[in-house]
Amino acid sequence: MLKQMALKNLTVYPEANLEFGKSLNVIIGENGSGKTHLLKMIYSVLAVSAEEGRKSKVTSPTKSILQTRIADKLTNVYRPESLGRLAKRKQGRERCDVSMVFEQSDWDIAFSFASNSKSEVSIEKLPDAWVDVSPAYLPTRELLTIFPNFISVYEGHYLEFEETWRDTCLLLGALLQRGAKEKRIKELLEPLEEAMKGSIELDKNGRFYLRNESGRMEMPLVAEGLRKLGMLSRLIATGALLDKGYLFWDEPEANLNPVLIKQVAKSILDLCDSGIQVFIATHSLFLLRELEILLSDSRYKKVKAKFFGLHDTDVGVKIEQGVSVDDIGDISALDEELAQSDRFLAMD
Repeated sequence: MLKQMALKNLTVYPEANLEFGKSLNVIIGENGSGKTHLLKMIYSVLAVSAEEGRKSKVTSPTKSILQTRIADKLTNVYRPESLGRLAKRKQGRERCDVSMVFEQSDWDIAFSFASNSKSEVSIEKLPDAWVDVSPAYLPTRELLTIFPNFISVYEGHYLEFEETWRDTCLLLGALLQRGAKEKRIKELLEPLEEAMKGSIELDKNGRFYLRNESGRMEMPLVAEGLRKLGMLSRLIATGALLDKGYLFWDEPEANLNPVLIKQVAKSILDLCDSGIQVFIATHSLFLLRELEILLSDSRYKKVKAKFFGLHDTDVGVKIEQGVSVDDIGDISALDEELAQSDRFLAMD
């Protein structure tokens, strides 16, 4: 698991020190508060390490490899005009510093880059080993409809799509997991397939379908909310999300009705209970309350959660953190939802 991350001068953050929960980490803030920026930073570093560790001729981490790979990944994931655009500027030239501490200490890493840097990262702390599990990133947009030929087009042309889309499509197209883990996969899939009223199928032509008793329906005809559940179920079916690893999910509640949000909340905690460290970014009061309700259930007593509230100040975004929503200060987006309920109940 990732235990800690320290940031200095990353986009809207002058300084931040985050201590993560072993299972679930919920980042809450208004639009523009940098929720996605936090997810992408963690994901990028893990993805680089996992990609290098999967290569056929694996070598130990070196500064020269990481300097290039991290710079490229950050640029391809965030899509700035230059790497230095990710460094928060106050007066003249500024430097962004990032460090991560893992439960497995030989994965620890620290690096920096300057605001005038185009593609250069300086490695301050070199890890001794590569991360041995691949992270998965679910963006706000579903990807099942664009999957056919997307990877080949992306890698053969320059597209203004962030690289998380390409990475996730690679995981979506992986072979189904077979063997001893099938029982656990079935347990995780059953509630999702019940909510979708079918299962996700990838045909030999590279198109995804929703299959049920009536036959199969091509993805563009399936409701977008169900497609998001479909992405999650596919990652479970391929084994990308099973015993260990990392899931990053940006606004899991987007395009979902409350019934499906309840199912998403349960699936998130089921994954946590299976050993996945989950990071989500949200401003949905409904999702937060559902997570809190489920966390109070004895079934999820082993799930350790942390909540992070992002607050805009005169000098940048400040982060408050704790083990419940009550520990992270007032979030305007959540307060507005509560205020609307009060106004509705006060109507004559």
